[in-house]
Amino acid sequence: MREIVLDTETTGFDPETGDRIVEIGAVELWNHLATGKTYHQYINPERSMPNEAFQVHGLGDDFLRDKPVFADIAQDFVDFIADSKLVIHNAAFDIKFLNAELKWVKKSPIPWEQAIDTLAIARRRFPGSPASLDALCRRFNIDNTSRTLHGALLDSEILAEVYLELVGGKQPDFGLSMSQGSSSGDHGSPEAWRPRPRPIALASRITDQEKAAHQDFVKSLGDAALWKKFS
Repeated sequence: MREIVLDTETTGFDPETGDRIVEIGAVELWNHLATGKTYHQYINPERSMPNEAFQVHGLGDDFLRDKPVFADIAQDFVDFIADSKLVIHNAAFDIKFLNAELKWVKKSPIPWEQAIDTLAIARRRFPGSPASLDALCRRFNIDNTSRTLHGALLDSEILAEVYLELVGGKQPDFGLSMSQGSSSGDHGSPEAWRPRPRPIALASRITDQEKAAHQDFVKSLGDAALWKKFS
């Protein structure tokens, strides 16, 4: 099963009022394992960068001036994502911008059913708790110290780790060290990848009452119970 964990950076909040995408970052998962293949592209928005957006991601007019416009990279992007599920934090925001950009270059929109919204998953799993990417990193002890500014590729790498925790999948080591200066098509071998131990073990979520109830249940099964061999 192929999935693409994706993030964008933009000039603002609404493409219908003239805001544009300025960066796309994505990492490929295959059966919940990172393959090492990524997509990363800075994009000239063909407009000035508002200061509020610049403070978020640090991408200014001078840096973006010589980057390709969306029309020039649209086909490469569409080819990369293909029909794979797109794992996105607050998917409505990114899909809204991506579909606006695709519409302007006369390409088919991304169906909403293609998106997996990790924000919605986090809110279902932890109702009433903060569900931002930073908050989820704290919950799962994921190192996000490299995230001084928002960056689409870095955030997609972090989100991939968060997503696998949310769905109970295997935990890859993205290292948060893939080059953000590369464009699409960085490849790696899933067979060569090996996970590293967590620097900080996750705290147990089993309460003392639950442990005691389990012990009482095992006792009620008698001496021949399979659980006796593992207790």
